[in-house]
Amino acid sequence: RLLKMEEFFPESFRLDLIDERNAFFELCKEEQIWICKPSCSNQGRGIFLLKNPAAVNTLQAKLHSTEEYLLNKRVPYKAPRARIVQRYIHQLLLLEGKKFDVRSYLLIACTAPYVLFFAQGYIRLTCVNYDAASDDLTVHLTNQYMQKKNSLYSQLKDETVWRMEHFNSYINEKFRKTNGLPKDWVFTVFTKRMQQIMLQCFLAAKHKLDRKLGYFDLIGCDFLIDENFKVWLLEMNANPALHTNCKVLRDIIPAVVYESL
Repeated sequence: RLLKMEEFFPESFRLDLIDERNAFFELCKEEQIWICKPSCSNQGRGIFLLKNPAAVNTLQAKLHSTEEYLLNKRVPYKAPRARIVQRYIHQLLLLEGKKFDVRSYLLIACTAPYVLFFAQGYIRLTCVNYDAASDDLTVHLTNQYMQKKNSLYSQLKDETVWRMEHFNSYINEKFRKTNGLPKDWVFTVFTKRMQQIMLQCFLAAKHKLDRKLGYFDLIGCDFLIDENFKVWLLEMNANPALHTNCKVLRDIIPAVVYESL
């Protein structure tokens, strides 16, 4: 069964497409949080939050002035830098008070014929407790590149990554009874949902893939879980980080690379 976009993907708009850009600015008249991120980037670079209508108005004016400048210079038209804005999910499931997301892997092992594999990844947590009102990006973005910017990272880095087994035990212990979850929800319901979403994204994009023997790619897929245990896809990364800067990653990443090859 194919899912509807709103079942797994936060409401998003592309700012380089004029219709989507106008629809977003028309929608943003009230207090709500959006996250703005560049396409084709990684490590959290260029990401910022839009927390109120004033911030949205500033972004709109900036995009407009860039277009005006290009028109006045009579240079060939260039669309604004490819960015998306995505509705920020702030009713989050927290682990010990901290925001987290899940990095898992989709290996497109072959495109002629198509061969796909799924690999469990790991949990990425922030160094500090979650606060939706905070302006500190290390509270909102969980990747290691961003967490390194937090002054507590050096002493907490081994706590910013959990194995899936640790996550599964935590969910069993803290949430299973109170939320009516099946035993080992992480390795049953959640894992199947990740696989279903990954497959649907692959089916949506496969017509754009070059089909040739020897072509393969390892995709890093980032998922968020809200307080109702709904699973959201945040993004898919064609260049996932393979650093091993903490104990859990030293166990997980080499195995992912070895098995991919």
